[in-house]
Amino acid sequence: MKQIEVQILQQSYLLTCPEGHEARLQESVERVDAAMTRIRDSGKVRGRERIAVLAALNLAFEITDRQASDAAAGAPADTLPSPPSPATEAPALSDHDSQRLHALVHRLDQALADGTAA
Repeated sequence: MKQIEVQILQQSYLLTCPEGHEARLQESVERVDAAMTRIRDSGKVRGRERIAVLAALNLAFEITDRQASDAAAGAPADTLPSPPSPATEAPALSDHDSQRLHALVHRLDQALADGTAA
């Protein structure tokens, strides 16, 4: 196992990964950092924990959405699709899916706000 120091949202983390998987881990770190940075820069969400939860949900939604698209196209169900690279835009969502996603993010933000009143 190899240890790699990475930066996510300008905070350092020491991560362990199997030998030979460093590039894949770094790509994942870049994807998470980009997702968290977009949320932070939107100015609508404060707090590293909330940003992390919303970024994780957005990334999971992308994976689930791609799996559903692949299943509809007849791709094997047991293969995990490659998420889009950080340098490319995510595929456009239909208006219905976009509205559902925004409503979900809004509800999550409200729930997180209610649960963290300090």
